[in-house]
Amino acid sequence: MAMETDTFDELDRKLLHALEIDGRVSFSRVAGVLGVSDQTVARRFRRLRARAGLRVVGVRDTRRLGQDEWMLRLRCVPDGAEAIATALARRPDTAWVHLTSAGTEVVCMTVPRTQDDYDDLLFGKLLRTRKLVDITAHQLMHRFYGGRTGWIGKHRPLTDAQAAALTPPEEPTTAPARITPEDEPLVAALKADGRVTYPELQRLTGRSESSVKRRVAALLGSGALYIDTEYDTARFGFTTAAMLWVTVAPGALDAVGRAMAGHPQVAHVSAITGSANLMASVLTRDTAELYAYLSGGLGALDGVRHVESAPYVRRFKELTYPRPLR
Repeated sequence: MAMETDTFDELDRKLLHALEIDGRVSFSRVAGVLGVSDQTVARRFRRLRARAGLRVVGVRDTRRLGQDEWMLRLRCVPDGAEAIATALARRPDTAWVHLTSAGTEVVCMTVPRTQDDYDDLLFGKLLRTRKLVDITAHQLMHRFYGGRTGWIGKHRPLTDAQAAALTPPEEPTTAPARITPEDEPLVAALKADGRVTYPELQRLTGRSESSVKRRVAALLGSGALYIDTEYDTARFGFTTAAMLWVTVAPGALDAVGRAMAGHPQVAHVSAITGSANLMASVLTRDTAELYAYLSGGLGALDGVRHVESAPYVRRFKELTYPRPLR
């Protein structure tokens, strides 16, 4: 048997793109579209999980569910940032926890389900943290790119025909986007593993397999839940990641946000409240490419007045689960 390596190739990128399109797609379907064997796809998937940190997870769509999202910037004393980031990563109501600015600032996305949850985090836990110097809260008003829209597809590993063949048919539903208390065991199982099988969901929830299939289809069809992927982008040559806080002339906000959404470097961009009115996460191959983007692709847009950039020092949490320490 050939020795497995940490080198990932075009087939691995195609598999990641396929999972961005449909996180629960069968290996046999991917194999048929890519012209390889089922065993090859399964082997590549296992290697991506083991060596690139690939996770496929179910994520609540807070926008569809009518819940607010807040980005917190926490300025900390130098010896307090890691402890604060670690504690935030353990909370179920956080989605991203990153250390930036030479290790003195924690950037955190919160997904509180109620106002009480938000108040408990912001005015309870955080304000009692002595190593916290300053907190700035930004409410996300509009997402231009990110969330259920994957990033690697911008680099087009799959052809348009392959992507179309892997895109599941839309099943229109009039059901509202909502998650009931009875859905929570199902959602928790999908949050832990977005590819969990229906028999396993039946075992975990106590529902019949047909009931589980119908409810998963309803949750995905209504948009209450979507399947997302997370992996170490550095393994694919994108070694530099940064958070951008962009100040734009109000009349240009929508145009700049839409333009940034089309840039291949941008993994997420949203309009936010606060002194800056756009927040973005960007991925580049190195610092030189980040500079070229800031001075060229972004800097050339009409209406951009100011850009603050903060490279990620360490990522403590992505999506729904803490990242393992390395």
